[in-house]
Amino acid sequence: MKYVEKAKQDLVNDVTWNRIGHLAEKGARAFPTASAEYIADKFPIIGWLPRYNYRWLINDVIAGLTLGLMLIPQALSYAKIATIPVQYGLMSSWLPSAIYAFMGTTKDLSTGPTSLIGLLTSEVVAELKGEEWTPSEIASAVAMMMGIYGMVIGFLKLGFLLEFISLPILSGFISAVAITIILNQMGSLLGESGIGDGTATQIHDIFHQLPHANGYACAVGFTGILLLTILDQAGKRWGTKNKIIWFLSITRAFVALLIFTGVGYAVNKDRGDPSNFLFQVAQIKANGQEPPRVPSGALLSKVASRSIAVFIGSAVEHTAIARAFGVRNNYVTDQSQELTFYGVTNFFNSFFHSMGVGGAMSRTAVNSACNVRSPLSGLVTTAVVLISIFKLVGTLYWIPKATLAAIIITAVWPLISAPSVFHRYWKTSLADFVSSMLAFWITLFVSTEVGIGAAVGFNIVYVLLRMVFASVTTAPDPRSELGLAIDEAREMPPHLPADTRIFRFTESIFFPNAYRLKAKVLDTVQTYHAPVFNSAAAPEAERNWSVSGEKRIRKLRRAAGITDAGALPPIGLVVVDFVKVNHVDATACTHLKNLIGEIRKYGGKGVNVRFVAMSSYVRERFVRAGWRIVNGGEMVSDMSEDEVTRCQSLPEFTTSILFCILASL
Repeated sequence: MKYVEKAKQDLVNDVTWNRIGHLAEKGARAFPTASAEYIADKFPIIGWLPRYNYRWLINDVIAGLTLGLMLIPQALSYAKIATIPVQYGLMSSWLPSAIYAFMGTTKDLSTGPTSLIGLLTSEVVAELKGEEWTPSEIASAVAMMMGIYGMVIGFLKLGFLLEFISLPILSGFISAVAITIILNQMGSLLGESGIGDGTATQIHDIFHQLPHANGYACAVGFTGILLLTILDQAGKRWGTKNKIIWFLSITRAFVALLIFTGVGYAVNKDRGDPSNFLFQVAQIKANGQEPPRVPSGALLSKVASRSIAVFIGSAVEHTAIARAFGVRNNYVTDQSQELTFYGVTNFFNSFFHSMGVGGAMSRTAVNSACNVRSPLSGLVTTAVVLISIFKLVGTLYWIPKATLAAIIITAVWPLISAPSVFHRYWKTSLADFVSSMLAFWITLFVSTEVGIGAAVGFNIVYVLLRMVFASVTTAPDPRSELGLAIDEAREMPPHLPADTRIFRFTESIFFPNAYRLKAKVLDTVQTYHAPVFNSAAAPEAERNWSVSGEKRIRKLRRAAGITDAGALPPIGLVVVDFVKVNHVDATACTHLKNLIGEIRKYGGKGVNVRFVAMSSYVRERFVRAGWRIVNGGEMVSDMSEDEVTRCQSLPEFTTSILFCILASL
């Protein structure tokens, strides 16, 4: 009895149990409303479709048609990278755009097969090639596992886990993948046979077989590269002045496919057996979309672990593209919802004999350039792809393999990071440089799984070692630097101006937390301050298709107890206190650079941003990352000379704040 009474007392008085009870009660009260909001958030179309402006329809139709014409040759080419019959690339491409219209949080993102997914899938296909399954069945099983991983992380809102893939790792990994893809296509481009596997072997075999290259295939392939390059450069130079050149430039892959398919048919149609053709053609034999089928359980168990690298690489690429175009075009994306879409799409798409899909940078850039207004354009893209599957697939038999190789090579070449990028990592941080080099060289010469795993593992070990070997500094005066600064300033008024917001980071800023800290600062500014007149977030701005940003700000302001948004002050000064920050990396420098741009986009170009109390080590890291010190204390990022950020010591900052406050009184 004594123990029972003691247990009761513990339950009543124990802080942990009381906290658990409080959270359970709070969760039970919020559950009905939160559940309804959660379900609605999974289908963003519920929010934006009622406010859709039908004048936008023509933009969406044009963008959808353009993306459809661009997707056809890319889908065929990326299926070739995945070493599956190329018609399955088309079968992978019709459903994602339709689902994205209902579940997507960006207007620009184009989803479908990508070069990265193609290469990573080809490695799984190569490992299981000798067993009982066909390459297309293996690719579909990989897509299903990608979908399962994506749904788990998306539905549970665990997208922050992908932040452990730092920007240097991503640069090295994607560069190595692009080089590997190019090497894999050299055999088709040159008409060579007998090229082995592995980077070193491929380089040797390509040069060894060069005397036996097929001249006709070389002519078709290199002419295709020349045509694609000319159209690309013409679009960059004259596309803004001439709409015909602009359209030919963005549909250059389709133009090349059309021209060289005609060439392939004209020179080979009377030669009988394919072995007598002047050069190899795709030889697509298909009759529309095949009936759906669920991948076998035995195959799923085989590919489960092998699909992790495919998921990580493609999911990071997908969310990064969505985030970048949201910032560029002034709307808010939801990383967890994007992963939910990614998971749902790959899961259900796998029933239709598809390879994995995700966001593609080149198509997304074209979609944005077409001034697309909403995700409804995806329904038009779906229609274009379905027409090609059921009506045009027979004509694709004559596509030269060298043309597909040319399309692939010109598409992935821009993905290779310039040496200056790695040089910047070297200057910024040895750890960033090492992680990027591990990802690059191991991915290039061993495998993608080992490459990304080794780089992430190195980063985790590095973080743990920094925590274990934390440094301690001492000061001659026991008072804090802030206290000394305030003592020196004297007579400071007790309140800051309404347009001033001060932030203090309490930890070092590096790849796992950099994006979340940036988002937290921006959320606070948008919660407590009004946007500049006619900015994208202002009420008088032209109405945007997306309501996600508005809903998010309303939710934040409701949680903060703000009822009258019209009474909020503008933002004039943002101060970021680095007094407790003893380390930053390249990822942090990039996100902070983006933060300055987003704050000024919201509050106006006149917003003053100041970084305060940086240690000499942290300040040096910014300089090595490309920020320049000018005028004795102002830092300029490498993005724009107009974006100046004041970097001050605490005494200097306190004095300047004093003048700001006195001026506002």
